[in-house]
Amino acid sequence: MLATADWRALGTGVRLVVNDGDLAAARAAVERVLDDVDRAYSRFRPDSELVALNAARGAPVPVSPLLARAIAGALEAARRTGGAVDPTVGRALRLTGYDADFSLIAGTSRPIELRLEPVPGWSVIAFDAVAHRVRVPSDVELDLGSTGKGLAADLCAAAARADSGPDSGVLVSLGGDMATAGRAPEGGWRILLSEDSRTDALAPGEVVAIEGGALATSSTTIRRWTTAGGVAVHHIVDPRTGLPADTPWRTATVVAETCEAANAASTAAIVLGPAAPAWLASARFPARLVAQDGSVVRLGGWPEPAGDETLDGAPPTG
Repeated sequence: MLATADWRALGTGVRLVVNDGDLAAARAAVERVLDDVDRAYSRFRPDSELVALNAARGAPVPVSPLLARAIAGALEAARRTGGAVDPTVGRALRLTGYDADFSLIAGTSRPIELRLEPVPGWSVIAFDAVAHRVRVPSDVELDLGSTGKGLAADLCAAAARADSGPDSGVLVSLGGDMATAGRAPEGGWRILLSEDSRTDALAPGEVVAIEGGALATSSTTIRRWTTAGGVAVHHIVDPRTGLPADTPWRTATVVAETCEAANAASTAAIVLGPAAPAWLASARFPARLVAQDGSVVRLGGWPEPAGDETLDGAPPTG
């Protein structure tokens, strides 16, 4: 039997679905992980480790195992995507106005300085994975949004599965980025595809099912705001320009073994633009790209929709 809990944390919606397990215990485990993540690598929490690291002005800083893991994943994603996903976009994001929790900037407009310049690049980060020491140059600000949320979903799913019972399965969604662990329900985890993670799971739309692994979606349509000069901007920065990505895709959804990998790949697809289909195919990621005009490109064996799937069978989980 499926049991579901929904709440908000880290500035986004959290959905936990437990298959034949202890929902309360699973939720407590997820909440512990999210608190640890917030303390380790929130860009908006003044006492987080990441904020202290960015303020260290080039000095080597010892970091916790969790922050070290998050940085290692971000650097690996930068390497795998050829720099399309780069953790040194923090300053560029701040300059575009994304300098607080999105709920505080949505619907506002204020003077924003947009600069056409590449971000410093991930290779400037000195990272000792054994000693857990990091040095960030004084003019660089790290942001782990393109991989950190996916990693958080993976960690939450593992913790929830461990505490929910020996024969259970769990799905954790953080703002629509989903990780699973344990036994899937019959027919798999059925997921409604939507640009907005707040969409009701019973709404009409395309549904896919996964038996395990993870699914992540990146979109330019939701986290958007307008500058005082009337320029519409979004939160996915192209490291080559330091500006919000100018892309033919409004949404990219990717399935991978981990949500961390899926999150990085979906972000890379938005940034790579016309080159995204070839890159996703070479990396063997099943993916669904939605163009600005609403047309859909399916890659890597992504199935064609079979009508209005939300009306038949068990309701979607996310």
